[in-house]
Amino acid sequence: MVLYFVSVLILLLTFALVGVYAERKISGLIQDRLGPMQTGKYGSLQTFADVLKLLQKEDIVPQVVNRFLFKLAPLLVFASVVGVYALLPLHQGGSAAQSPLAIYAILAILTFDVLGILLAGWASNSKFALYGALRAVAQMIAYEIPLILSLLAVAVYGGSLDLQILSLQQGIFSPTAITIWGLELKEIGGFTTWHVVQMPLLGFVFLIFFIASLAEANRAPFDLPEAESELIAGFQTEYSGMRWALLMLAEYGMMLLSALLAVVLFFGSWNTPLPNIGTWQLAHWTSGTFWSIFWLFTKALLLVYVQMWVRWTYPRLRIDQLMALAWKYLLPFSLLLLVLVACIRVLSL
Repeated sequence: MVLYFVSVLILLLTFALVGVYAERKISGLIQDRLGPMQTGKYGSLQTFADVLKLLQKEDIVPQVVNRFLFKLAPLLVFASVVGVYALLPLHQGGSAAQSPLAIYAILAILTFDVLGILLAGWASNSKFALYGALRAVAQMIAYEIPLILSLLAVAVYGGSLDLQILSLQQGIFSPTAITIWGLELKEIGGFTTWHVVQMPLLGFVFLIFFIASLAEANRAPFDLPEAESELIAGFQTEYSGMRWALLMLAEYGMMLLSALLAVVLFFGSWNTPLPNIGTWQLAHWTSGTFWSIFWLFTKALLLVYVQMWVRWTYPRLRIDQLMALAWKYLLPFSLLLLVLVACIRVLSL
């Protein structure tokens, strides 16, 4: 367990360092700016300079806060994100804590993220932090429902809540042969066995999942809980130094987590995207423990790039627009897609 925690911590720290630099460069490219350029070659050391600055900053705890809950909240938010990584099938061999009810377990663990954000806002004893926390909780609860329904749609189609089984179904290691138009996709492998290819309706399910995951991570255009122009910094207004850095690290951890989960559910998980073509057994040649980790994180990082692209392209939604999108559109569409996928699944048995 200690080795797992250290491994995930190293992964998140590395991703945050690279991700912050990449996001600055991507935003500069999209908005026709240079981004960081002064510290290191092409600004490559700017993120390290920011970390050094955070380590040196004073840890300020206001006198009027609830000290115990104020200090507990960042740890609770960070721990809820780290805990989910144990359930992800990072390679063909399995996960740190494989569970037949992995999807339910993930949803249960992520609930503590909502609790931590609420505690951060309430314990700060600040109206800006409290408003930000209430916005965050309302937003996360609203978007959690279509997110859950999208997860259930994949579980219904795959017939399992185990992420490793859902991963196995999307590759040459699938226990069942899938035939479309007379071709046995199991033997072809590659992208042909992905869930979004086997069941095109799951492509629309993925769009709902992607939008809801952005809202769950409080990423733009759904970053109202951190609206600087209205609430300073939302629920994290009173935090400074490494406590603030821990909340930011949890946000980047949630970005990577949602991307990894999307890959596992929709885009072949750790399976190779290269199909077998005649005597060219590309799927077999690019399978194995190393290739599994490589393909999983390569596909996930592509989705992270899309998340950053969205952030620097679309404007922030108003609170009424944000809630209307969840309750009026995503919820009914996710319910409809769940019913359609379930009907197709039953008819195919």
